[in-house]
Amino acid sequence: MCGPLCPTVSCHPATDHWEKLAASDLSEVERWWADVPYSVLLATGYLFDVIEAPARLAVPAIRRGTVGPVAVTPDGRWMFLVAPGDSLRPEFAAHLDVVLHGPGSWVPAPPTRTPLGRVRWEVHPAVTGWRLPDPYAVQATLLADPPPYPLRTSITAVSTRTRAA
Repeated sequence: MCGPLCPTVSCHPATDHWEKLAASDLSEVERWWADVPYSVLLATGYLFDVIEAPARLAVPAIRRGTVGPVAVTPDGRWMFLVAPGDSLRPEFAAHLDVVLHGPGSWVPAPPTRTPLGRVRWEVHPAVTGWRLPDPYAVQATLLADPPPYPLRTSITAVSTRTRAA
């Protein structure tokens, strides 16, 4: 499944070969759920990527305006759903707490329950018309005038995440 450099904390696929077994057919997912209620994980790198950032960068970006669908984990990680295919901007080289989830990765779908609580939508996809923003535009918003001090958040644990390969 994953190893010591896994960029995703807590939620993991129930099988080693998850990409081959993943389904988008609602009836198949419902059948799996009826047997054992798993968390729902969204495979990234196909229809969308996710830029995951800490609250200190994400909250000001959200205050500057809607940047597309955004989910938030209970430990204060903000997940920006974006169009797939781009990499992180060079400016994020110093931000080891910013992760790009692309091919071979996944994120928990709201309202997945984690040990610290539920993942929730901050900006629901329906609010954005299910449109995905340009990844570089979202990154520019995350980089614009970060606050000179850490924002108070409900973070209760320190993340040991690394960049996705």
